[in-house]
Amino acid sequence: MTISYNWLSSYLPVQLTPERLSTILTAVGLEVESMETFEEIKGGLKGLVIGEVLEAEQHPNADKLRLTKVNTGGSEPLQIVCGAPNVAAGQKVVVATVGTTIYPAGGDPLTMKVAKIRGVESYGMICAEDEIGLGTSHAGIMVLPQDAVVGTPAAEYFKPYSDIVYEIGLTPNRMDAMSHWGVARDVCAYLTHHDKIDAKPVLPIKDLAIDNTSLKIDVTVENTAASPRYSGVCIANVKVQDSPKWLQERLKAIGLRPINNIVDITNFIQHETGQPLHAFDYNAIKGGKVIVKNLPDGTSFRTLDEKERKLSSEDLMICNETDGMCIAGVFGGLESGVTEQTTNLFLESAFFDPTTIRKTSFRHGLRTDAATRFEKGIDISNTVTVLKHAAQLIKEIAGGEIASEVIDIYPNQEPKRTVTLTYAYLKKLSGKQYAPEAVKAILQSLGFGIQQDDANALEVEVPYHKRDVSIPADIVEEILRIDGLDNIEIPTAITITPAVETDYKEEGLKEKIANSLVGFGFNEILTNSITNSAYFGEKQLQTTVKLLNNLSTELDVMRPAMLPTALEVIAFNSNRKNTNLRFFEYGKTYSTESVGKYNEKNHLCLYVSGNVVDQSWSGKSVPADFYYLKGVVEAILRTMGAQPVYDLEATSPFMEQYITASINGEKVVKLGKVATAVAAKFDIKQPVFFANFNWDVLLKAGLRQQVQFREIPKFPAVERDLAMVVPKTLTYNTVQTAIAKLRLNKLQEVKLFDVFESEKLGADKKSLAVNFTFLDEEKTLTDKEIDGWMQKIMTSMEKELGAEIRK
Repeated sequence: MTISYNWLSSYLPVQLTPERLSTILTAVGLEVESMETFEEIKGGLKGLVIGEVLEAEQHPNADKLRLTKVNTGGSEPLQIVCGAPNVAAGQKVVVATVGTTIYPAGGDPLTMKVAKIRGVESYGMICAEDEIGLGTSHAGIMVLPQDAVVGTPAAEYFKPYSDIVYEIGLTPNRMDAMSHWGVARDVCAYLTHHDKIDAKPVLPIKDLAIDNTSLKIDVTVENTAASPRYSGVCIANVKVQDSPKWLQERLKAIGLRPINNIVDITNFIQHETGQPLHAFDYNAIKGGKVIVKNLPDGTSFRTLDEKERKLSSEDLMICNETDGMCIAGVFGGLESGVTEQTTNLFLESAFFDPTTIRKTSFRHGLRTDAATRFEKGIDISNTVTVLKHAAQLIKEIAGGEIASEVIDIYPNQEPKRTVTLTYAYLKKLSGKQYAPEAVKAILQSLGFGIQQDDANALEVEVPYHKRDVSIPADIVEEILRIDGLDNIEIPTAITITPAVETDYKEEGLKEKIANSLVGFGFNEILTNSITNSAYFGEKQLQTTVKLLNNLSTELDVMRPAMLPTALEVIAFNSNRKNTNLRFFEYGKTYSTESVGKYNEKNHLCLYVSGNVVDQSWSGKSVPADFYYLKGVVEAILRTMGAQPVYDLEATSPFMEQYITASINGEKVVKLGKVATAVAAKFDIKQPVFFANFNWDVLLKAGLRQQVQFREIPKFPAVERDLAMVVPKTLTYNTVQTAIAKLRLNKLQEVKLFDVFESEKLGADKKSLAVNFTFLDEEKTLTDKEIDGWMQKIMTSMEKELGAEIRK
């Protein structure tokens, strides 16, 4: 929200410095994010002076240059070389002296120096209007009236407009402060409380006199739920032209471009009072009827930006007898807008349902200032007051006559809310003991009414402009921000009740895994749970949770899968040459079975891309691959005491060939390589490897794990190796399963340490080399025992798997 210092000051009963005003705004919860000087003319004409040309002679070395003597009020005239064809003795001109910086229109700043031009020194410049930002003409130098006083600073002579502009970081609930009038109300409340003065904002609203009733208009509101209050008035014989200078200056200061006096007044009133207005060309209202209603789904409507839009049956429209004229509260129509030919107006001031406006605004991608205000909820009690104020301003600036009675359709008057606040609750929530009189004074200065008052509590009537206030805590917030959070006393003692943790085991395991991953070189990321539906296929979107009020077209669903949001992070890093990436993330995915039935799943995901070992003097770089990721996955499973069973999977929406691991029949992790086509959608050119843990299943395994301690074995372990030729299609997982079936209780560990393929073995054959570790904790194993177990293993391999034992 942009606020003008000059504009805001005009509503305050006392003059405040820009710095103090900034401090007050931040203190009352309207945080000033920036405070900058606005200059209508860049540089503010600083350093420029009014001069008089005493002499203007031909330059001795150039036909198109003149050598002048200029009096600028100094002790001696300045010698200036000038190339303008219209320079002549006796003229009053604008001079940029040496050291002055000028800001040409559309050009770069230029600082005056002593220059030698065709052999003659020049001590400044006689300026054209485009060279100092006063216009666009470059036909010659500016010639001023003869009454201009020599030596007068140009800034004093032209009086260019300047201002201080505050950028305020409003929280979404503070619609009441989305105007200069609303901000002035807060500032006055602060001054009343802290400076002990009766400060009330001054809004220059005059009573509106009806000149005649020459313009007839029939207003009907068919959808009173979407338009609870609709007000309007007709104005005849206006003259559409440029706005006066003061109005243009106010709008330019807050970043708005002046258009014409009618449109400028509606913009001015919106930023002054927070009430959006819309002006219709009265002569374009067919049948002299204004009808507030909904049109059939798919109806075409041409908006002011000359785009054809298809309406929804939920869009509220302002219509004439035959056609739509305006998307209510959002955007005007092309056919009924104000033009230079407009002479008669119908001026609208209304309250529209916030939810209806928000949905329409997002549906059509029209995020206008008016829609932003309506969707937050404006002051419904203020529509007629603001309408009269705007109509009077139009009459003063654009001429014309008030040519109808003020129309106000308000069938169901909205009651004011009341909130009961106890002083005990105020003390408990704020931490400060407030005097009842101070509390009432603060609330009344903000527009709240006191309905009932006793020693223990207040019954507070909430004004219409504070639509965010509905519970006692909201009232406490209002008191706190005006009194100041800095004024809360720091207690000398604090009483706390120790928390009883019920999920400390779960959080402990989560932290344990996170620490392990950090030890492996991973970094934790946290991605947005809201993502883009374009990442997913139609089948997946059938069960995806879609947002009813999405923040943007790119963020419209709750993520049904973890991978796409992480690929955004990988792409972001890769595009900045940070290509060696190891990430992990705890997060949730969301799905729905039907309306009201939603599911959340907890995940732990790993993402690896680039090199896992960088090149150095001691060795070459090592790129990430599936086996590196599988090693990390197995380390996590071991940490959680899980004994998984692996299965080879074939297809997945996001993955090339991948495997899954299960615990007691429940899938615990899926890991593999991200499909190249999927990575390419994110402009990722290097391989990405991905592991997705079902955290709930993994956590269950970790909680079942019993920590046991035992002595280090007194007797040595014995290792044996076995090489066997098997079909190429045989997986190592199959080998492990066959060995596990033998139930050899002295077999401590089985490891695959070599895979060999050669034409000598056969086209469809490969050799697997497996290491076996045996241990008996009570005695030393003998060769005979180990040979017997190895024979069982070899027999099983030959019979179960068709393996050929290499000897």
